[in-house]
Amino acid sequence: MTVPATTVRLLLADDHPVVRAGLRAVLETEADFEIVADVPTAEQAVRRAAQGDVDVVLMDLQFGGRMLGSQATAEITARPGGPRVLVLTTYDTDADILAAIEAGATGYLLKDAPPQELAAAVRTAAAGRSALAPTVALRLMDRLRTPATALSRRETEVLQLVAEGHSNAAVSKLLFLSRATVKSHLVHIYAKLGVDSRTSAVAAATAHGLIRR
Repeated sequence: MTVPATTVRLLLADDHPVVRAGLRAVLETEADFEIVADVPTAEQAVRRAAQGDVDVVLMDLQFGGRMLGSQATAEITARPGGPRVLVLTTYDTDADILAAIEAGATGYLLKDAPPQELAAAVRTAAAGRSALAPTVALRLMDRLRTPATALSRRETEVLQLVAEGHSNAAVSKLLFLSRATVKSHLVHIYAKLGVDSRTSAVAAATAHGLIRR
């Protein structure tokens, strides 16, 4: 059957069956949406998106497998003519937002968004325009207003790993950085956050929504 030009073909990627079922139930009520598949892993999302019959991928960020949603987003959007990726997640920290946007996501929406906002974001993403949740847009605006104190993508990655209990040596291995570079990032982080220890940096960054805890 030929798909009308106005139909937006969707791929749902989330590791929770209940979430996928809920999204399908909501989105199938829209006459111009067609859900071509739903998958439970980021790896499967990458493979399914490559088949050429998807316009927009609704992508979670955290999966039970090895690949993250941001990594899958980067692979999907790197392909010429690939589908748009609309991140749909519960996380609104700077670390998650920056990772998704730098990976090529067209939009970033939170899972508590009302159905009409979700549908509008899908259509906006399908048209190639940015679709950001209001809280996400505000966080990005705040970063632009105070660039000197905003943590860089790499700094947020370092501090997120520190918050998860990794030592400097472990962080250097995970991010393929020298230990001296990790220490340098931490010095810059301390200065930007106005703190003088790893514990204080994690506490301050968590309080300001820069990292997940």
